[in-house]
Amino acid sequence: MSRITRRRALGASAGALAGLAVAGVASAAGPSATPAPRAAAAERAAFDEVYQGRRIQGAPSHHGGHHDHGSGYQVHIDGKELHVMRNADGTWISVVNHYETFATPLAVARAAVAELQGAALVPLALA
Repeated sequence: MSRITRRRALGASAGALAGLAVAGVASAAGPSATPAPRAAAAERAAFDEVYQGRRIQGAPSHHGGHHDHGSGYQVHIDGKELHVMRNADGTWISVVNHYETFATPLAVARAAVAELQGAALVPLALA
């Protein structure tokens, strides 16, 4: 009869935990990692709307905007450019919400308006 020692129990637990970690990474990188064609089209769509009393506009930029960092997209709040960037995972951030990610440029523009709470957007001065 085989007796379970601490060493064997710990080895089995470590192996099981490693297996769960790999399974978790595999499921996290599953279907949600690759955006559906409809979602990809929605994130590149132009918009022009009034949100919480502010006019927000966004559109793909073919020439590269002053602050688009190669994202190929420009967003404006009340005519002033909002600095936006696209992350490697396809999410978007802005200078106003730099540590919170959003699925589309429209979502990042709306979040910036909410965060500004009526304050004017001050243009970002890059040296």
